[in-house]
Amino acid sequence: MRHASLPFSLESILLRQSLVLRLTLPDRRTIPFTTNQGTLLVGDIGSFLLLSAAVFAGGFVSGLAGFAFSAVAGGILLHVLPPIEAVPLMMACSVGVQATNLWALRSSIQWKESSLLVAGGLLGVPIAVWLLHATDPGMFRHGFGLAVAIYAGYMMFRPSLTYKQRMDKSRNAVVGFGGGLIGGLTAMPGALPTIWCDMHGVSKNQQRGLVQPFIAAMQLFALGLMLVRNDLSSKVFFDLFLSIPALLAGTALGTRSAMSTIRRSGASSWSSCSCRA
Repeated sequence: MRHASLPFSLESILLRQSLVLRLTLPDRRTIPFTTNQGTLLVGDIGSFLLLSAAVFAGGFVSGLAGFAFSAVAGGILLHVLPPIEAVPLMMACSVGVQATNLWALRSSIQWKESSLLVAGGLLGVPIAVWLLHATDPGMFRHGFGLAVAIYAGYMMFRPSLTYKQRMDKSRNAVVGFGGGLIGGLTAMPGALPTIWCDMHGVSKNQQRGLVQPFIAAMQLFALGLMLVRNDLSSKVFFDLFLSIPALLAGTALGTRSAMSTIRRSGASSWSSCSCRA
């Protein structure tokens, strides 16, 4: 018996929920467990739980779909942390998630094809890092919310492609530049390449093999650039330390769910072929 496919994927639904949180949570200045600068109070259990919830949700979605950690986690973190702390924290957490995903999918990673994306992205990240420290925090939060809204809207209502268009790989560097520019500013470098792949009918597994090395490279390069510029405060490292348990748990659960789905899909395809033989 064939089951009707769901109209929305799990990751698109969670992206929508992160947008709802982004719009409904009160501004960070009205939350009692923040300081005047917006940084989390370590001793407050509420702030720790909020930080852990954001990182767990982002890790789960990224482990499941291969992307969207910052789109989910940022909807919460940017309410309680200033952008110059929230963005590096999301980048560092994303690196941990991508390392796990790359190892799990090491046999299907498309290193050569991803290199063009990376080459273009390396040119966009420095511009974005400069903009991150030059942009007004309030304007940044509104811009981040708009970016998540556009991304979530596309993922939820994207058209179903009836045929696979041939991807012009010569344009991958341009897409990579855009991804690096967006990623260095919002910690979401995979958004534009994912949309690019989806527009050309690239399968989910191929998308992960192409986009995930790019995400890891952009996050590492941006963090390295911030270290060289002395833009990372000690608070970022401490928040990262607090986030590790939730990050590991969310990533493990998401990756396990993704691997189970892939195995079931492979078994179903094999069974279908056997029946036709």
